[in-house]
Amino acid sequence: MQNRIRTLVGVAFLFQFFSGMLISDDQVNFATAAKSFFASNCLECHDSETQEGGVSFEDLSEVNAENSGLWKQIWEQVALNEMPPRDEVSRPDAMARYEFSHLITDALVDALKDVGGFKIHLHPSKGNHLDHGLLFDREYSHGQLELPSSPARIWRIQPQEHLTRLNALINLEPDYNARKPGLRTRGDRILPNPQGEVKVYFGLDRVIGWVGGSAAYAAAITGFPPVLCTEDTHGLKNYADQYSVNGSEAIQIAGLAEDILKFMAYGPEAEEYQFADRVSEIDAKYKHGDLRGLSQSLFYSKEIKRPLTPVYELVQDESFSDDAKTAAIIYLFEALTGRQPRSDELKQYVSILDRAVNDLGKEEGVILGLAPIFLDREAVFRVELVDYGTPDRFGRIMLQGEELGLAVNAALSYLPPDGVLKDSIAQGRMKNKEDVAREVSRILADPSIRKPRVLQFFREYFDYDRAGSICKDTPALTAAGGDSKGTNHYTTMHGMASHTDRLVEMVLAEDKDVLAELLTTNRVVISPGTDVRYFSQLEKLVKKLPKVPKGTRITNADRGYVELPKGKSIHVRVPQVVKGNRAQRTLTELPADQRRGILTHPSWLVSHSDAMDNHAILRGRWVRERLLGDSIPDVPITVDAMLPDEPKETLRHRMRVTQEAECYRCHRKMDPLGLPFEMFSHAGLYRTTEKGKKVNTEGAIIDSGDAELDGPVENALEMIDRLAASDRVHQVFVRHAFRFWMGRNETLNDAPVLREAYRAYRDNGGSMNALLKSLLTSDAFLYRKVLESESRE
Repeated sequence: MQNRIRTLVGVAFLFQFFSGMLISDDQVNFATAAKSFFASNCLECHDSETQEGGVSFEDLSEVNAENSGLWKQIWEQVALNEMPPRDEVSRPDAMARYEFSHLITDALVDALKDVGGFKIHLHPSKGNHLDHGLLFDREYSHGQLELPSSPARIWRIQPQEHLTRLNALINLEPDYNARKPGLRTRGDRILPNPQGEVKVYFGLDRVIGWVGGSAAYAAAITGFPPVLCTEDTHGLKNYADQYSVNGSEAIQIAGLAEDILKFMAYGPEAEEYQFADRVSEIDAKYKHGDLRGLSQSLFYSKEIKRPLTPVYELVQDESFSDDAKTAAIIYLFEALTGRQPRSDELKQYVSILDRAVNDLGKEEGVILGLAPIFLDREAVFRVELVDYGTPDRFGRIMLQGEELGLAVNAALSYLPPDGVLKDSIAQGRMKNKEDVAREVSRILADPSIRKPRVLQFFREYFDYDRAGSICKDTPALTAAGGDSKGTNHYTTMHGMASHTDRLVEMVLAEDKDVLAELLTTNRVVISPGTDVRYFSQLEKLVKKLPKVPKGTRITNADRGYVELPKGKSIHVRVPQVVKGNRAQRTLTELPADQRRGILTHPSWLVSHSDAMDNHAILRGRWVRERLLGDSIPDVPITVDAMLPDEPKETLRHRMRVTQEAECYRCHRKMDPLGLPFEMFSHAGLYRTTEKGKKVNTEGAIIDSGDAELDGPVENALEMIDRLAASDRVHQVFVRHAFRFWMGRNETLNDAPVLREAYRAYRDNGGSMNALLKSLLTSDAFLYRKVLESESRE
């Protein structure tokens, strides 16, 4: 009885304390708030006498470095509505949980600022810690929320953006072909080669032959991988505060700059004998096997095929004129930063170039004198500091002119602005929301303007591009139906990611019910020669092919592969090292009773598997976070998160350990969502049995936040259909799009932006273009706020 009275009194105090106050300020007494929250909700289990789990909150009233670990756990448990337990009669509402968790993170930031800092709450994986209902289900009166904005910031560009810019300096990529819209085009992302390496190559289009076979060719061609790094994890990566440029990366960029500039100026680094009009003209003494795999084994056309830029013209200019120097610097600066240099910047780089030439001579001086431009701040960072204008009462300043134009361009493209946007910036027509809407609408409507940033969002949202990097145990892969011969499996998986890219682009071009279509479509882009095996049924694969007369063709039917409709020819992007008609694939349909959308494609299924088996927990977590907008607390370091090693048992049986009391509190949110995907092997093949038993594909949607969604499901297909029709799922999709394009997690102040973006998406028939236009014309995108702790002097 005393505990119940204590709880009721605490709730009354908590309500008065937080009433009408959505944004905490410096006057909030953290100790008072903590004591009140604990008294109302926690001390019944965590007082000095009970100490459930060995933890007491009775004297916990401040945050410091010593107790920060406990406070981090409290923050997650409160924010995710895991504490107090769900079976408690009296529990804090979403706003009370938000306010207290917000106070905790503020206190952690302050307490740990001198001992490594605290910013995990800003990580994309923590975005769902903000209750979905507070954003979409609650109305706020005038003045309760601040007007939205994003922090003023310096935002490191992503590895693919950097690589694409460098590639444009040395390779003439094809122009857009409206008859074959899927082909690789200038400005597209750089795809992995057949070996899985993401690389830009020097002089590929000029190679006319080589000594040896394809392996020797692959070893001989020179190129470079991404220098800038990102986390090798699932999820969004395009966050402003997540990455910087370290000293090692800067050194690599400087060395790479020299190689690129030498190629721009002089072409491939090769001996005279390696250049000819035809391979037959090469002297036989230069075609011997000892050269295989060496750069000397490549033969180049005499015709120059690389971009001939002002850098080339500068080294050809015997007078080394001021005009030639200026043109080279302006060209490089704009190609690397997206804008032309200001007069003081141009003067500085001319001075560096002159000194280098005076010290080293023209040939070496030009290379070393231009290399520093590659390390200019804006060659590796997007700068959004709004060092102009008068802040409004919320401290916000709107992006203007060049900063606004570059922000719009960077939201969609990897290369500098096209001519129209560049003119709009120069003519002062990038200064308001209407200007942004005009340019965004124009760019989205023009397929020849490549928009790799949009495709990158879907790669990071679905995580279907990781399949080629999931290392597989060979016997386990064979048993799961995968192609275990050599590197065939990994090459196929990398190709499948590109095929899924093409499907995403097709759905985006149609721009109708985009998310639902990607989740439920039976369409698929495949390579009939390699992919069809992975879309087959595991039990029907022929274990050993019969002997057939020499010259007899073994068909897919002989192998037990699925018989898919013929479909139609379609083009996809292929790596730079793959040319010709090998870019053709097939657009066809999958069996409706076996597959449904991207989540049943082998590329997604393998991306969410491990070396030996499926990963129902990881798949369930993906559904929980990406579709339902919920999150899972971090696993305590004391937990041994391993399943028993029982090779003869099914995964579902081995996962019985996750139903133990200390585990199932979190696993109940993942396992029932992941186990329906057991209808597929870990190589992505459809199956009806597992370990000789009928496969169990039952699952459930639990505590989704939408009562109409909750309930048991028979298999993954039923679950996908139900999720794809849910308004909540579409709202969560909008939240992830917001995070990607704003480069940060949403806050309560962003609720109006999210609602408007969702309305735009819904009211325009599930249009991604409408969603993007809404996000990129929102206050959260247009305005930057200089924090009080940052000096503007």
